Amino acid sequence: MKKLYAQIMKFGIVGVICFGIDYVIGLSVMKIIVKLGGDEVFKAASMAGSALGFTVSVVINYILSFKFVFERKDDLDRRKEFVAFIVLSVIGLGLNSLIIWFCVGPVYGNIAFLQRLLNYDLAYTGAKVIATAIVMVYNFISRKIFLEKKEEA
Repeated sequence: MKKLYAQIMKFGIVGVICFGIDYVIGLSVMKIIVKLGGDEVFKAASMAGSALGFTVSVVINYILSFKFVFERKDDLDRRKEFVAFIVLSVIGLGLNSLIIWFCVGPVYGNIAFLQRLLNYDLAYTGAKVIATAIVMVYNFISRKIFLEKKEEA
């Protein structure tokens, strides 16, 4: 149990680092697109920024995860490991994008109170935090099941 707790803590630290990278890239891209295209492209800009930030952070997450968090399977080719990591991450990206779309589209886009309360940056940030929390749980469980070396009994 102690080992699992330590692993979750390391996973959290790697996650915070990658979230920072993901967030800064995503927010920056969203702001640039909105500046160029106007308010009407906010939803699409949020999706584009989120996808780009997530993609860059996945590569960094792969490197850090196997350096500090997960023990590699000895019998798994590194290319297959990376492809499996990417496939699991793409599923996570789909979840991430769906949650962000839902938060900035149907929720933020249809609730006038939220629009008065939150500017685009805060709406995006809230959506990103919610999406990240959900996808983080998915990522840990899926990587533990499919990529980590199983302990000998």
